[in-house]
Amino acid sequence: MKILAIETSCDDTGIAILDVSKNGAFDVLANIVSSQTALGKKYGGVFPAMAKREHQKNLVPTLISALKKSGLVKKPDKSPEGHFDGPAIISPRASLGGILEREPELKKNLVSFLKKYGKPDVDLISVTNGPGLEPCLWVGVNFAKAISSFWNIPVVAVNHIESHILVNLLESPGMKFPAIALVVSGGHTQIILVKKPFGAAQGKSGNYEILGETRDDAAGECFDKCAKILGLGYPGGPVISKLAAKARLSCESRAFAKLPRPMIGTKDYDFSFSGLKTAVLYADRKIKNKTKKYKQEMAADIQQAIIDVLIKKTMKAVKDFKAKSLILGGGVSANKELRNQMQKKLAKELPNAKFLVPSPHLSTDNALMTAITGFYHLPTGRQAKKMAWKKIQADGNLRIE
Repeated sequence: MKILAIETSCDDTGIAILDVSKNGAFDVLANIVSSQTALGKKYGGVFPAMAKREHQKNLVPTLISALKKSGLVKKPDKSPEGHFDGPAIISPRASLGGILEREPELKKNLVSFLKKYGKPDVDLISVTNGPGLEPCLWVGVNFAKAISSFWNIPVVAVNHIESHILVNLLESPGMKFPAIALVVSGGHTQIILVKKPFGAAQGKSGNYEILGETRDDAAGECFDKCAKILGLGYPGGPVISKLAAKARLSCESRAFAKLPRPMIGTKDYDFSFSGLKTAVLYADRKIKNKTKKYKQEMAADIQQAIIDVLIKKTMKAVKDFKAKSLILGGGVSANKELRNQMQKKLAKELPNAKFLVPSPHLSTDNALMTAITGFYHLPTGRQAKKMAWKKIQADGNLRIE
């Protein structure tokens, strides 16, 4: 089975093609990401309207790259199921011009693509429909609807947060249950109980329970805002991590008060990082000579404050629910210090528990995680026949529960 996956939840345009054998083994044929990081650096963050326009530009070229890399490029059929009618494409099921009415540039690019290339050997389309930036999600969802309709390929919508969890199965298939997942990114910081094993068509919402989440800023958002305060640019996580690695952490060298660890002592599993951001702002205002050494040391303390809270809350959940696996996911899980300190803490206190964390390039947003999740949501039998692309909707606030 070959799965074509589409990811546009934020500012990265992702297309992946995954081949799943009959025994469930994964073979990655392509995993292409077109990043908007340069735009984020230029404008100091992600702006939904701008990101939406970039997705419209990037989706078709990214799809072509993925098809070429996977060897699935085909010439157009002599008698395709759909035919071209002026600027729109008409199929027996729907007008693609109508589907992409709000994405005119994408429609133009797709028309050109479908005239040049034929239907690839793909069995399923998987697309992220939430959570995320809703204008961006709609571009990916409508793109999936359009090619699903024209090529007559079933399509399934998947949850972005679940995808950050399930991508671990690509490199670590032996997940034990129950498991605790910490999904931490620029938009989300959640501790999730994963209750039972996965199997084809079993990746349902009943597998999960959100135990705790941030009450204000997500951890990645806190990194970004703190970096902005220090004048370090965007995105904040990587630059703070880089500076922190260079810092000397001796107490005598510090010119500022130690930063707080918000909510670290509460009995729940919730987080709050807005207070940390405010503490950084007040501490920074007191420093007149903001040397390179100062920025390195402040970056180290910001990073450690966030890590301390994440580890304390996550380990509490692992112990309280007697979890057999601890899973990390989301863009912030690419942070080396978080990975190393979490792994050491787990090995010391719960040596029999399994630690799962994806490779850094799979921690950030990509369509391969969308493909894997699509496989675990694959309907079979009569359900497959009822798969209707018309019913798929984008939902920026979609919950994993």
